[in-house]
Amino acid sequence: MEYVLTDEMKRIEQQLWDISDHLYENPELGDEEYQSMQLLVDFLNQNHFQVETGVSNRATAFKAEFASKKPGPTVAYLAEYDALPDIGHGCGHNLIAAMSVGAGVTLSQIVKETGGKVVIIGTPAEETNGAKVDMSNKGVFDNINVAMMVHAADQSYQSGSMSAMDAIEFAYTGKASHAAAKPEAGINALDSVIQLFNGINAFREHLTSDIRIHGIITEGGQAANVVPEQATANFYIRARNRSHLDYVVEKVKNIAEGAALMTGATLNISNFESSFDNLVTNNVLSKTFTTRLQEVSKHPVHPGEQSFGSSDMGNVSKVVPAIHPFISLNEPGLVFHTKKFADKTVTKEGHQALSSGALALALTGYDILTDKELLKSIKSEFDSID
Repeated sequence: MEYVLTDEMKRIEQQLWDISDHLYENPELGDEEYQSMQLLVDFLNQNHFQVETGVSNRATAFKAEFASKKPGPTVAYLAEYDALPDIGHGCGHNLIAAMSVGAGVTLSQIVKETGGKVVIIGTPAEETNGAKVDMSNKGVFDNINVAMMVHAADQSYQSGSMSAMDAIEFAYTGKASHAAAKPEAGINALDSVIQLFNGINAFREHLTSDIRIHGIITEGGQAANVVPEQATANFYIRARNRSHLDYVVEKVKNIAEGAALMTGATLNISNFESSFDNLVTNNVLSKTFTTRLQEVSKHPVHPGEQSFGSSDMGNVSKVVPAIHPFISLNEPGLVFHTKKFADKTVTKEGHQALSSGALALALTGYDILTDKELLKSIKSEFDSID
């Protein structure tokens, strides 16, 4: 039955390349991916999927299903399609989207025989306010047995781990005054932000190597001769796991409070984007995918590593067995979030990665649908997670 999947991939291959190239040429930012979503939804409708849009109250999110009349597992493929400001698809989400819809359509060709269901979930805004967080909290992944996606990279890597992340805004309010004529009457909110940065930099000496704290000043005053009344800094704070991150975030918040006390400003702390959990790879599922990828791709697959980056796929991995492997664009050292990376996605190597990744995903889905012991092992590992 596997040959059916290979034949189907050949049938839709050019369409998938066209989808990816169109996304590259028409990038849309997170939660603004209206044309991107419609392109994917149209393709799925043409291939007899039942599609619902606006999932989890996100206008550019969707859920597409192809169900057999026989009982069986539910395999989900996750599509990302948001781009980066100025850079476009410098993280290759155009490839991710095309691989996931391609895998789903391919697997749908045999699900009537195997039983079960194929689901494709469109997940907006991974680069910012990740939709997978809301989806995980609102039960979108309930009744799904496995969730998979593949990310393009310089080389192929097994699914590893990713950092948990909080996106925190520190907004200080002081008191405006003339900076020369009456400085003593003012409270400098910008000084609070500067002390926040100084305090965090001092804190770095006492952090473990997995911690990343990086921020910018988003508001710092309007004129040099006016004591800044408002000043704001946004920080991303990352750690290997959620419990360690919570500890570090509490320390940073204490530093922020101290900075307010030093100047007399008041402080408001909030999250400016959703919090991401650390990715927990299901190793049984990962090994299955790696085996399938090695069957269809000539590139070696390197071991998965701890990534200092973060993804809302981490939240998914806490509610359903999940993997997030990487597929080779055959350019070692190629860096994410660059124009060079975006351009690579529409080359011959980018198209080949798309075809190989989609087929490997479909073949892995076939294994899930037909091997009860495999699914049992995947679930057993997932249930053992603390």
